[in-house]
This record gives sequence, structure tokens and C-alpha cells, in this order.
Amino acid sequence: MLSIIYPYRNRDLERIKNSFESLKNQTILDFEVFFVDYGSNIDIAKEVNELCNKYYFISYYFHPSQDQPWNKSKALNSVIKTLKTEYFFVADVDMIFHPQFVEKAIKLQKCNKITYFQVGFLSSDTKKINGKYTFNSSYRKSTSGATGLTMFPVNIIKELGGFDEFYHFWGSEDTDMLERIKNAGYQVDFFDEAILMLHQWHLSYRANESLNLTQNLQIRGIVQLNHQHLKYSIKNKKTKVNLENWGECISQEEVDILSNAPISLVQDNEKCKIDHLLFNVLPNGSSGETLKVLIKKDAFQNSKKYWVKRILYKKVPKYYTLKQINDKMLLHLITFYRNRPYSVKISDDLKNIELAIIFL
Repeated sequence: MLSIIYPYRNRDLERIKNSFESLKNQTILDFEVFFVDYGSNIDIAKEVNELCNKYYFISYYFHPSQDQPWNKSKALNSVIKTLKTEYFFVADVDMIFHPQFVEKAIKLQKCNKITYFQVGFLSSDTKKINGKYTFNSSYRKSTSGATGLTMFPVNIIKELGGFDEFYHFWGSEDTDMLERIKNAGYQVDFFDEAILMLHQWHLSYRANESLNLTQNLQIRGIVQLNHQHLKYSIKNKKTKVNLENWGECISQEEVDILSNAPISLVQDNEKCKIDHLLFNVLPNGSSGETLKVLIKKDAFQNSKKYWVKRILYKKVPKYYTLKQINDKMLLHLITFYRNRPYSVKISDDLKNIELAIIFL
């Protein structure tokens, strides 16, 4: 038996259906699918749930983390922690599987070995696929540096505390996992004897990174930070990571508490006030307390008096932009508070940031 886990948020339904159809056509059906929706928009989540229900082998799970950054590690860990099967495969909604993928993957299973797979990349002009696997030798192929599509013995990943939940947004969590597995003394093999998966084309995620504040939560430079964390992990030969509550995601009850809590602090964007919030208010929250902060731009910053004083080199407050506040605050949250229930919301007009957090 092979457990297949899809981590997911807000991707188009056509590529998901293509992937599911390719699984429906496997030569052996000794597998189960866990589809983990980590915070899709409600309308999209409803459509994806309905699609999943059309396939008997798929179980759909939804985590209401819409107001938190994407965390593939936590999405995967939420299932891995409770798996009863001996092996699991990390899938991707972009994958179209060869009809013999499951059959061959099961033959490769060994209790002390991890196997990751080479894939072929479809081009942007590939015509409608309908879930059919059709390989062309001209397709670009992944190298051994692409580590995302991997089959693991469940007990090894549980032993090492799951995927490192420091990694948010995108980049490096897969390679980090394989490096920690090697450090723990287990074998890691790259399977390139045949192309068992095709990758459906999409725009690069890095191309979508914005230099400005958006309602879609982002941190400028997060890819580089994730890569630095990976380098640190490799240098220090890390094996086990995360706290005991790894794989625990925010619950709907906690989302409701955060949503219904009254505003407890209104804060402008003056640098000293934001620094105080991050370095004093957040670290000293009382257990059981829910803090909700509304951050907005100080009206004085746009006043004539402010600009006259600046021109005359008079003393004026120093400010962060809302984008800088967004990045600093999200970085604090994913570093120090990722195991606490929290939410970050950007207003429709991009003029306010709302932070809510429950102190445990």
C-alpha cells in the first residue's frame, strides 16, 4: 500500500483533474490519496472538495489557514503524523502519473531507503491533456537536484519530526528533508531509469513575487532566507526538527476566536512603535490572551507640516512603509510564533494591516 499526499492551495481545477485521472488509470490500485487543502479561498475549496469526492480513493482535508502564509511542510506533516501505512509519496497537482507509477513505486519500497523521481516537463504550448500520460523524448527532464517528488518510509519521517516547519511560502523544504535523512544514516536514491511523471507547465512562483504590499501574503526575499536556512541545516548536519506539536494546524474554532476578537490596539507605522510591538508586546503576551492589532499609516506622514519639517531638517518621526511592516511582522510570526494560532489580513484598499494572535 502507498499513501499519496497532495499539499494544495488555490490552484486551477483542470491540472488537479489531470493528475487525478492519471491515478485512476494505474495498473494496480493499492494506494490511497490524502488531499490536504491548506487554506484555499472558500469558493475554490468547495469546488476542489467536490472534485475529490468523485474519486473513491481520495480523502479531502481542509485547514482554515487562509490568513496565514503557505506552509507546505505543515500541510504534509498534518497527515504524516497520523499515517498508518508504511510508505508515503509527496505528490504535486502538476503531476501526470505514468500508468505503472504506483506499481513500480511499490517495488522500490525498502524500510531504510528513500526514493525520489525524475520527471519530464511539459511545455507551455502542450495541448489539452485530459489526464493522459504521453511522453516525448524531447521533454526537458529534472536532475538529481530536484527533490520534491519523493517516496518515504513513514517511520523515518516520524523519527525525524517531519518536514521542517520553518520553511514558508516556497523553496528548500524538500531538499532539507533529504539532507536530514542522509545525516541520520539512511539511503537516498534518485530514480532516473524511466520517466514516471510529467509536470504540467505553469508560471514560475518567483515571478509572482511583488515588491509592493498585496492581499496575497508575501515576504520579499523569502526564497533567499529559506536557502540560507537550508545551508545552515546542511552545515550543522541537522536531523530532527520541530517541536512536539509538529503538524498541528489552526482550527476553525481558533479562526473564529481570532475573527471575533475586538481590536485591542490601534498602531500607526512609526518605526519605534512597530519595533516595540514586535520586540516587546508580542514576546510578553499573557497565556490565553488574544491580541488584535490594527496597523495603519500615520496621517501626519502625508501632512504639509511633516514635509516642511523634513525640508528644513527638523526632527520628525521615522516610519516604515506598510510593505516593510508586513515583511517584518510575517518574518517574526513564522520564526517565533508559527505554532500559535494567528492571522494576518490586508485591507482591500491596502491601507491597513490586521494582526491577531492567541498566546498559549
